[in-house]
Parts: sequence; structure tokens; C-alpha cells
Amino acid sequence: MTRWLAPLFLVLALGPAQAQETEETDPGLMKRGAELFLRGLMNEIGPELNQMQDSLRDLQPELQKLVELMGDFRNYEMPEKLPNGDILIRRKPDLHKPPILPEGPEIEL
Repeated sequence: MTRWLAPLFLVLALGPAQAQETEETDPGLMKRGAELFLRGLMNEIGPELNQMQDSLRDLQPELQKLVELMGDFRNYEMPEKLPNGDILIRRKPDLHKPPILPEGPEIEL
């Protein structure tokens, strides 16, 4: 997926200088080049984007449960990473008590 970054930076860096030259000779040349570049880019990363979209669609019910459980994210402090790798997200102390968590199966990572 990173193979398209170098050409993208090259087009962005050289684009304005070459655009002035090509607009005088052929106004459609720059447009066709950009279309071909973007079409190639979509062919390259399109399947990966589709896979990411499918994964997010599969996660949507679980993410919805998390949002309902947490409520407003402004009720929480910034996440804190512990030396052992655990991440804590503390509720702000001046808020009401958090909801009681429903019992469910243990999740093993």
C-alpha cells in the first residue's frame, strides 16, 4: 500500500510547475494524467479499502454497545498507558457513578 506514496508526493511536488507548461499546449493532458494516476491508485488500494469497510461493518454492533455503555466521551480523562502496556481510561471524579456492567462471557486476547 505504501508503493503509491512516492508517486503521489512526486505529482504533488512537480504538479504546479508542469501544470503551467502543459496548460499552454494541451489543457486535457494534466487532467488525463491525474485520472490515470487516480484510477491506478484505486486499483491498487481498492481491495484493501473494501476489506477495511467489511471489517468495520462487522465491528459496528460491538462499537455501538461500547458507545452506549460509555456515553459522552467528555465524561472521561485522557487515556493513560501503564508500563505493562495496559491502557486506563478513567471517569472524571465529579460525575455520577458509572452504569453497572452487564454480565457476559470473558474475552480472552
